[in-house]
Amino acid sequence: MSIAHYIKEIGRGKQGARPLDRAQAADLFGQVLDGTVTDLEIGAFCLAMRIKGETAQEMAGFLDATAARTNRIPACEKPLVVLPSYNGARKLPVLTPLLALLVAQRGLPVLIHGTATESNRVFVHDVLQALGIHALESIRAIAPGEAAFVPTELLCPGLKRLLDVRRTVGLRNSSHSLVKLMNPCDGPAVIVSSYTHPEYAISMGEVFELMHSTALLLRGTEGEVVADARRLPQMDGFIAGKRIALEEGRKGTITDMPFLPKEIDAKSTAAYIQSVMSGNTPIPASLGLQVEHILRLASTQSQ
Repeated sequence: MSIAHYIKEIGRGKQGARPLDRAQAADLFGQVLDGTVTDLEIGAFCLAMRIKGETAQEMAGFLDATAARTNRIPACEKPLVVLPSYNGARKLPVLTPLLALLVAQRGLPVLIHGTATESNRVFVHDVLQALGIHALESIRAIAPGEAAFVPTELLCPGLKRLLDVRRTVGLRNSSHSLVKLMNPCDGPAVIVSSYTHPEYAISMGEVFELMHSTALLLRGTEGEVVADARRLPQMDGFIAGKRIALEEGRKGTITDMPFLPKEIDAKSTAAYIQSVMSGNTPIPASLGLQVEHILRLASTQSQ
């Protein structure tokens, strides 16, 4: 098979490219995930979409194709909270595991999925291992009160291969946006997602609306889905695709700065998380609010 006819449509540059409809996008992305096209075609697809940008319909089609090829998490007893983690720590500690443990402490099942996408960052699996939480080796339901980590390759090997293309071409591709939008669960779920630039808040929100997702969307920490402990970001919710305002946010840094570890290595980050979970260190205010908003969204879900 070939995706050359699709590349011809999307590869005409930012002004001349034509968008694909949802079914075309699903067919294109499905072939990419299946590995039935050449490396040259995959590279051309990644660069063309990078220049053109995905429409909401195209991303929905990519999500359709991914869902059809995902080893899905079985429905859980309670709504599953989904935390994608693909950026890791560059200057600040990666606190996605802290968010997961705080939500699990409140009785919800939590799934972190992710993989390392760069070589010079501290990633969530490093911190989780330092906390004694090891990656699942097979797909299973997540218990209420449990925080579990599933590597991307266990969910969808083709998606892992596409993410790894970044190491070859040096640029992000559509899969890096997709992993922050997908729901890998067969049952009710709350997807927690983040953006790095304001324009992505609009495009990601459009996809959540189109996919009828229940989700929390905020500007995260260095691309991670956890609220920046130094700020109170705007947080928007989606209930079955309907947008609701959760938190207006506040400009600038907060006045009562939380204690954060000076080092961002896995051991230091894990020690800080353990101190917060034991009650010896206060929960950063923005994370506390994020947990409450996640619980609110989960309460709207029913089996």
